[in-house]
Amino acid sequence: MMKKTKLCALLSAAALMVSLSGCGERNPVAAGNVVNVYNWGEYIDMSVLDDFEAATGIHVNYQTYDSNEALYGKLAGGATGYDVIIPSDYMIGQMIDEGMLEPLDFSAIPNMADIDPTLLNPEYDPENKYSVPYMFGILGIIYNPELVAENEDMETWDVLWNERYSHDILMFDNSRDTVGIALKKLNYSYNTTDSVQLEEALRELQAQKPLLQGYFMDKIFEKMEGGNCAIGVYYYGDYLTMAENNPVLEFAIPREGTNRYVDAMCVPKGCEHKENAMAFINFMCSTEAGLKNCEETWYSSPLLSVRDELDEEVSQDPNAYPDAAFMEEHCETYACLPPATRLLYNDLWVRLINSPG
Repeated sequence: MMKKTKLCALLSAAALMVSLSGCGERNPVAAGNVVNVYNWGEYIDMSVLDDFEAATGIHVNYQTYDSNEALYGKLAGGATGYDVIIPSDYMIGQMIDEGMLEPLDFSAIPNMADIDPTLLNPEYDPENKYSVPYMFGILGIIYNPELVAENEDMETWDVLWNERYSHDILMFDNSRDTVGIALKKLNYSYNTTDSVQLEEALRELQAQKPLLQGYFMDKIFEKMEGGNCAIGVYYYGDYLTMAENNPVLEFAIPREGTNRYVDAMCVPKGCEHKENAMAFINFMCSTEAGLKNCEETWYSSPLLSVRDELDEEVSQDPNAYPDAAFMEEHCETYACLPPATRLLYNDLWVRLINSPG
């Protein structure tokens, strides 16, 4: 999910080999033997695009977005020309409901056989007609032990409301994750449709807002890596990236429960290069491409062969590849919410942003 928004400027190293628009708004090229890919920022090893082009002769046009809501807004607003998109679980469900995705041709995706079967036929795509898992991971609290009190209990969402860290706390700049954290703090489901519970979550967030340094996506990386904030929320793969640049950072999973997300490859309705899209998805499910992407981004791969190739320190990391017991006890995935609840989320978010703080 969201969660993959590192500096798009880093993509420029591959600009000579792969056609990119990076963070820009240029429409994808629709002509020729191409595939137009729309993905999260810094969520791929760019050399994989070169490998795909060399292997297939299909040219890759590549653009990035920074949230599921940005992706949805662009497509719902009439943007066309994209062949492969990589939304998160709940957004896939919403797009299926709204008729925005093409069924996939799995006869052209034989590498699908390598996907971890526990990730197949998910709630958001129960017949597995529209999506192929790309990466997955878990949400947690990232913190700087040099900036929090000794023996502070970091394994609770409550710490994000601790006045001791006023103006030293970072939250997501999107409604689903931010409201979800408040729901978990209250021991409610991420997927509740109860308006009373959702209004209670809003009140929690309004009370928290004066304590925040702000709501961020990309900037969480630089702030945590630079030691400019004590506590932030993000995903484990991103934590590993941040820890490369600031090794003192640590990761905690709140005992109230957390989110396990899946991002998956899909094809927008009416795409112009569906055969090329199938070839791209299949290539991304190869061991070689999957291993490169996993080692570049630190996210957890759904490909069983990739896990076999990883160093044991990585493949046995319980935060990267949690076992079934942990998943059952601690994790909940986002479901596609009904339209009325999605409208309420929009209203809650507007009210939160306009609240004092």
